[in-house]
Amino acid sequence: MKNSQIHPTALIEEGVSIGAQVTVDAYAIIENGAKVGDGCHIHSHAVIKKYAVLGRGVEVGHFAVVGGDPQHLGFDRSISSSVVLEDDVRLGEGVTLHRSIEKGGETRVGKNCFLMGYSHVAHDCSLGERVVLANGALLGGHVSVARDVFLGGGAAVHQFVRIGQGAMIGGLSEISLDIPPQVLVSGRNLISGLNLIGMKRRKIPPSAVSEVKNCFLELMQNGNLKKIAKEILNRKPSPSGDVTLDFLNFFLTGKRGFARLSKKKSPQVDG
Repeated sequence: MKNSQIHPTALIEEGVSIGAQVTVDAYAIIENGAKVGDGCHIHSHAVIKKYAVLGRGVEVGHFAVVGGDPQHLGFDRSISSSVVLEDDVRLGEGVTLHRSIEKGGETRVGKNCFLMGYSHVAHDCSLGERVVLANGALLGGHVSVARDVFLGGGAAVHQFVRIGQGAMIGGLSEISLDIPPQVLVSGRNLISGLNLIGMKRRKIPPSAVSEVKNCFLELMQNGNLKKIAKEILNRKPSPSGDVTLDFLNFFLTGKRGFARLSKKKSPQVDG
């Protein structure tokens, strides 16, 4: 707790591990067993439950709850599981993150993620680096979100869904199918095109973007996505770019099926 600033009204139980230069504001609660890394800021009225592990530089907003019990009817509260926030995660006000339903399991949020006000991450979710959940976005249990994904305000994601790297989900979307990498999605599982602006901002080379465009067009115009993805991967010469390989390999796994191109729109691959 070296050089930490703890408000006198904050409730910190015995057995809490607190790093250096941590700020804990008024009426915040940190339960026995929680771990708070260096440079974290716990805002007033936030609750850090005993199964929470916070990396360096984590900011927890007002009334947020980290490490609460999962909303699962068969959950055994006596088991030990966790929520892990990696370095420099930012949580807005009222955000909730639930621990795993599995003994020794974890719900994990990657580095530099930003979870805006009143968003929710359910048990056993996994978020890669730089994921953004806008206000009120909801993730069901066991959802996997790759890095650099953006979910718009009020978007809701069904349990066990996978969302691929660099995808952008529009506000109020209803997601119950797997979302491929680098696509734009709105409404109920409707793909409208590629996230070209996002790829440009992430400095993906134009040659790699062009390769993904070609694969995207071929896949979206066919029925069996897994079959077509395998055929493209086995061609000579085969795709070589990391972004393209990630895009194609996404279709080789998964159990929920895949979002499809909206029939009302042609693929947006210009630019």
